[in-house]
Amino acid sequence: MSGIYIHIPFCKQACHYCDFHFSTSLKKKDEMVMALDKEIQMRKSEFQDEIVETIYFGGGTPSRLQIADLRLQIDSIYNNYKVVHNPEITLEANPDDLSEDYLIELIKIGVNRLSIGIQSFFEDDLKMMNRAHNSAEAKKCLEEATQYFDNISIDLIYGIPNMSNEKWKQNIETALSFGVPHISSYALTVEPKTALHSFVQKGIVPQPDDEVAQEHFQILVDTLTENDFIHYELSNFGKENYFSKNNSAYWLGKKYLGIGPSAHSYDGEKRGWNVSNNTLYIKSIQENKLPIETEVLSKTDRYNEYVMTGLRTIWGISLDRIEIEFGATYLNYLNQQSQKYIEDHLLFVDENILRTTKKGKFLSDGIASDLFLLNLE
Repeated sequence: MSGIYIHIPFCKQACHYCDFHFSTSLKKKDEMVMALDKEIQMRKSEFQDEIVETIYFGGGTPSRLQIADLRLQIDSIYNNYKVVHNPEITLEANPDDLSEDYLIELIKIGVNRLSIGIQSFFEDDLKMMNRAHNSAEAKKCLEEATQYFDNISIDLIYGIPNMSNEKWKQNIETALSFGVPHISSYALTVEPKTALHSFVQKGIVPQPDDEVAQEHFQILVDTLTENDFIHYELSNFGKENYFSKNNSAYWLGKKYLGIGPSAHSYDGEKRGWNVSNNTLYIKSIQENKLPIETEVLSKTDRYNEYVMTGLRTIWGISLDRIEIEFGATYLNYLNQQSQKYIEDHLLFVDENILRTTKKGKFLSDGIASDLFLLNLE
């Protein structure tokens, strides 16, 4: 089973913290839609032995597209690939795009999961982040969306400067009041070349505080766990049967095809990424050339990736798999490196699977990098 990711590189406006690839101009929208359709067709040979289980529209803001644009891509996948009956089809959306009519039309074309970028229910946070919606729109959108969609995920950001623990709790409680079965939540990070980076450097916005972020993370974990959410990946919480199939496949090392500018692909041995430039992407596809760069992953690269994704998820790192797939040298190295974290109660081994403790979860990326900074080849 595998997945197809389609990157829609358009946004209404630039969020101050975002470093993803997008354009705020829709001038090239029609050309882009045709190019995406063509890339889907051009790459079918890569997936001729695969069965597509998930289709994911990410971005950017896929809800900037019209229904006909989205239908074209979905039809193209069905016409060129083997697709399971009732695949998970996710659309990332902003609250201000999700009118009732749009929601109804999405269902008609087969979209059955929404990932809505709420980020916060507070006006001052939304303004600071330069989100295109306001608090009232966030709530109205969820009231309507939950009438039509059962499988909804919302994004929330924590660690925002000047956000008290109380305010953060209110954000979570508001999210829970709508009964959504999945929440993705990320710490606000200051990425280079973003507006937020510039504001922090100029002292307009305070630098986000790691300790505050850690407190918010703990509040999030405790509150959602009490409300029957399973913390299945560092930033993702889902109720039983509501994990993101698309993202889970990525964390479990399954194959996926990335369509569109800046989209990444992985086939188990090599990784590829498309050019992050709309004009170059369109031009290349029109000339029947794939604008993709690839790298073959070494054994060490694959080990590092497995350690990173394993530690972030409830599935952990299988020590048996490390031995079978990578050999005794890797297993010995991992056992040696993880020992101090086990002694500090940040990692533990259960049934030959290495996982993070509750205390170690927030630090899992840092721990992982310590477990894989090596080159044994």
